Amino acid sequence: MTAPDGTTAPSDVTAGGATRQAARVTPGTPRHLEGWTPVYSGKVRDLYVPAPVAGSVGDAATLADTEYVLVVASDRVSAFDQVLEPGIPGKGALLTQLSLWWFAQLVGVPNHLVDPTTASVSLPGQVRDRAMLVKPLDMFPVECVVRGYLVGSGWAEYREHGTVCGIALPAGLSNGDRLPEPIYTPAYKAPLGEHDENISFERTVELVGAETATALRDRSLEIYRLASDVAEARGVILADTKFEFGADRVTGEITLGDEVLTSDSSRFWDAAAHASGNRTQSFDKQIVRDWLSAHWDGMDEAPALPDDIVARTAQRYRDLIERLTAR
Repeated sequence: MTAPDGTTAPSDVTAGGATRQAARVTPGTPRHLEGWTPVYSGKVRDLYVPAPVAGSVGDAATLADTEYVLVVASDRVSAFDQVLEPGIPGKGALLTQLSLWWFAQLVGVPNHLVDPTTASVSLPGQVRDRAMLVKPLDMFPVECVVRGYLVGSGWAEYREHGTVCGIALPAGLSNGDRLPEPIYTPAYKAPLGEHDENISFERTVELVGAETATALRDRSLEIYRLASDVAEARGVILADTKFEFGADRVTGEITLGDEVLTSDSSRFWDAAAHASGNRTQSFDKQIVRDWLSAHWDGMDEAPALPDDIVARTAQRYRDLIERLTAR
């Protein structure tokens, strides 16, 4: 995988980008929210469904039967499938703000957002700045990764084989180079505790069928190109990203879910710095990845992040928001 670090597991019933067959409330400890019941806690996000009305008959709502899901982004930070300490102050609010902004830019792309003013539920005040109200989707077990630049695990594979996820690329490319065309490199959503697996397009056909696999690929490349144009107009390069889609439970329409085009799910670079040869000037959590790679062997518990790494990462998240939304 590339910049996306979160993993989700395949299931017939999913919601808000999280794919789980049963409620799970670790590793985070969801806060109490009046009127809402926690049903899942992932590396970064917590999911809630409306609490049952007092005196109602039947079990509490679950992701399988709820009309709404509240997606709350925490300040937790993950890298290499590890939730790290401490978190990044303000990160949850920034991720939410950026996702909402991008959803608004992607005119014509169906998404899972629900307008709180038209719903029969209210956003809790204590998480209003970090929460999205969404409709549940039947998520596809595929992370739709698009790479426009050669970097990360793609660069490592290219140096050895001349390919990225098995896709042959021209010889002579360097780390951080723009690819001739964006490439689609899907991944299979692994079960909890396991790593996502890069898969071929043919494998996605086996998982979701030819028509859906083609639609996921084409929609992902379309959104990437649209977002790249928006970012480049603001002096930002979208190096790579991942999307998650699900089927609308009523219409069956392929719908964009989860977060979108955030500093956690994407690599963003400063275009001016990149043009000058500085290809490490990123607006994402690459600072965390680099520090962890240099100070952790991947075997024992990951070390705590130093204060300066936390502060620098928080600043880069803020810088991206300011750069993209200033216009």
